[in-house]
Amino acid sequence: MLKKRIGFIGAGQMATALAQGWIRKGLVSPENVLASDPLPEARTRFEQATGARTADKNQEVATASGVLVLAVKPQHMAPVLKQLPQYIAAQTLVVSIAAGIRIATMSEKLGASVRLIRVMPNTPCLLGQGAFGYCVNEAAGEEDIRLVEQLLGAVGIAHRVDEKLMDAVTGLSGSGPAFVYVLIESMADAGVKMGLPRLVALSLAAQTVRGAAEMVLSSGEHPAVLKDRVASPGGTTITGLAALEAGGLRAAMIAAVETATHRSAELGAS
Repeated sequence: MLKKRIGFIGAGQMATALAQGWIRKGLVSPENVLASDPLPEARTRFEQATGARTADKNQEVATASGVLVLAVKPQHMAPVLKQLPQYIAAQTLVVSIAAGIRIATMSEKLGASVRLIRVMPNTPCLLGQGAFGYCVNEAAGEEDIRLVEQLLGAVGIAHRVDEKLMDAVTGLSGSGPAFVYVLIESMADAGVKMGLPRLVALSLAAQTVRGAAEMVLSSGEHPAVLKDRVASPGGTTITGLAALEAGGLRAAMIAAVETATHRSAELGAS
């Protein structure tokens, strides 16, 4: 279990998911988690979900934390960065999960000596199934990287990438769960259309997506290879695949990730 206190500036959905995941994994105790948020209802939800304490002042969290997670919306980051420099100790590692906000922007406001790691998480980390991309600044050392990999690895998988690729990570795995939810919902709707009870259709659809994803991860084989094994000549699957191609599913998914990637870049630029 980590001895460092983990602080969150922002107590919203993603901060809550990360805190819950780390606490459930036994990586940190609720007593060593602290979050701030200007909204009383957000603080209450965080406390109820994690058992940790909250505060209404960012400064209180910043001064008390060994790892400080910036979990505010990108459009709210500028005022947060402006108020924090005098409260961040030299030994504090700063981790940002704000989409689009670049390391150079944060270093300019917080100081070049502040150790910074930029992370793009996603909400399945609550269940230990997160997918993360991260990058680091020059001030961050190997010990900092190992610590972040330990934190992220406890609730999912993490890949270090060049910062220029972080917008793509945001578009793919950051926004991706919502795209998959639409896919599951659509599959369940189709099952209902074909006569299945709603709950049965939804259960089958969700479990099918879960199982197929696990096949990709555990086998290490390309999805196209796994797809071809299911698609028998003249069978039901190849007929369904042809309908997906005709409906433009592949192109729509590519466009969704591309559009989300561009939006992440826009948020960072603004």
